[in-house]
Amino acid sequence: MRKEAKLLKDKAINSLVVSIEHFNRPIDRGRAEVVLIMLDHSFEMLLKAAILHRGGKIREPRARQTIGFDSCVRKALNDGKVKFLTDEQALTLQNINSLRDAAQHHLIDISEQHLYIQAQAGLTLFRDIYKNVFGEELHTELPARVLPLSTSPPMDLATLFDNEVKEIERLLSPGSRRNIEAKAKLRSLAIMENSIQGEKVQPGEAELRKIAKEVKDGKNWSEIFPGVALLNITTEGYGPSIDLRFTKQAGVPMHVVPEGTPGAAVIGIKRVDDLGFYNLGRDQLATNIGLSGPKTTAVIRYLDLQSDPECYKRLVIGRAKFDRYSQKAILRIQEALTTVSVDDIWQTHGIRPKKR
Repeated sequence: MRKEAKLLKDKAINSLVVSIEHFNRPIDRGRAEVVLIMLDHSFEMLLKAAILHRGGKIREPRARQTIGFDSCVRKALNDGKVKFLTDEQALTLQNINSLRDAAQHHLIDISEQHLYIQAQAGLTLFRDIYKNVFGEELHTELPARVLPLSTSPPMDLATLFDNEVKEIERLLSPGSRRNIEAKAKLRSLAIMENSIQGEKVQPGEAELRKIAKEVKDGKNWSEIFPGVALLNITTEGYGPSIDLRFTKQAGVPMHVVPEGTPGAAVIGIKRVDDLGFYNLGRDQLATNIGLSGPKTTAVIRYLDLQSDPECYKRLVIGRAKFDRYSQKAILRIQEALTTVSVDDIWQTHGIRPKKR
């Protein structure tokens, strides 16, 4: 591993430990802000370490500074050479980064249950990236008891948002004169919604006033935050991790826009370079996984990789056609070979006799 990547990885662990330490503090003064700021910093360091480890660059030509958080996410999501993030993981990162931005630069009131979900989802994601990119287990760096028992345990998102909206409604009630507190609490919910919708993630004053009016009018939270209503929390691994699933019938619309469009979130960026994304031929894929060409073909048939658009695409240039594979195909094959042997795959999907 390159020295710079190793140092960045160490800094990522240090910031993650500080975030966890403050989450476990019994004192609330500045606690939520430090948890979000240090968690966000840990991910920026981890993303840069991972990009370097995969042979990518974290500096633009002639630039004095390294690339920022959004550029790191975009590169890890769309750059075929280093790609190691899924859309769902990028959304989780974008959400944490936006909450950090609000906590560092303005006012945010995030409930204990909401903070727990974000912190635990972040920890789960950090563990996944750490293992997938570096092949290391996070538990070698952290004790098993990373998040505490709570007097206010986390709940499902539906209950969480229902309770949050009721509390905001109480703050907005006539005579309470607590509009600023209500907006600070609304901001954390609106950030989640905007992240999912792929729009500018920091809500403005006009947007917060509009949402506040909908709350006062008694609108159901799922109508106010339709994107969040499609989120699901799973409880595998270390704890809840936020999964986002799109369906053609009821999914969140994803708007494809050119890179650099003002107000566009990272997830809204279109992958325009298919040759950059599908950057492996069959023989290059074979070299990466350490198999012969024919055995690689057998594994491709076994996994039906050519039906997965994230792994395969036939590119047409003039009259020529090329079968191309992405970096995700390497991960799919490596994962499959941990449960089934190449010899067994060869017996069922190896060289087939030519038809007469």
